[in-house]
Amino acid sequence: MTTAPVKNFLSLVKFSHTLFALPFALIGYFLALNFSIYTFDWITFIPMILCMVFARNAAMAFNRYIDRDIDTANERTATIREIPNGTISPNSAKWFVIINSVLFIATTFFINKICFYLSPVALAVVLGYSLTKRFTALCHLILGIGLALAPIGAYLVVVGSFAWLPLYFSFAVLFWVSGFDIIYALQDYEFDKKMGLKSIPVFLGKDGALGFSTFLHLFTAGFIAYAGYHAGFGTFYWIGTGIFLALLTYQHLIVKADDLSRVNLAFFTTNGVASVIFSVFVLLELYVSL
Repeated sequence: MTTAPVKNFLSLVKFSHTLFALPFALIGYFLALNFSIYTFDWITFIPMILCMVFARNAAMAFNRYIDRDIDTANERTATIREIPNGTISPNSAKWFVIINSVLFIATTFFINKICFYLSPVALAVVLGYSLTKRFTALCHLILGIGLALAPIGAYLVVVGSFAWLPLYFSFAVLFWVSGFDIIYALQDYEFDKKMGLKSIPVFLGKDGALGFSTFLHLFTAGFIAYAGYHAGFGTFYWIGTGIFLALLTYQHLIVKADDLSRVNLAFFTTNGVASVIFSVFVLLELYVSL
């Protein structure tokens, strides 16, 4: 394994994109505390954060390793991704995946039995996504499932058993992530079509993909709303929900089939901000009385 600066590996896994899933993991964790007999404990909180980091590092690095030939052939990614441009060697990326996978499973061992037993399943989902665009247009939904593990996984860290409330948030994340990944995939529509890769844009066309993304995001809105109703949440939650859904709507307004110039604004900035703001208001709902 050749060495490379830490910043290169942070770039490889797009560490800043942790903002997509981590806020929902925090929601799952603090929901567990609020609706159970358990109290905050650094012994569970820190391993939960570490699991998020290790799993995401493994998934992103595996994606870059498996897709290195595709990324090299794609003009959009050939110069900006670390393996094609030579910043990180394939061997280094491979070992980075192995190390983070082992650390993820090892960390779950010190949490509880159910997290440890389910850790290979979780790892299979987040790693397996990278292979799916070779055979199914539903690859976006597999990515959504991977990130949807955050709320229920964090809940399991505390309680060690399943419950419906965190699952509603997991379903919301599933459809949210799947929908915005479809928008992001519009950038590679021509390339994917030429290479025979599968995606919703290739399957439905650009306009159809945008419509399907909107359809999925309607499910996101429904699950977030039902979670609030199910839990009997009040003002803070519904303010956060309103902001989150407004930002979700905004990304659909700024991306058009014939104008993809603001895809990155929709994908990175808008979704990251939406996730953080929503989680803040959920925590306010749980711990601040009006």
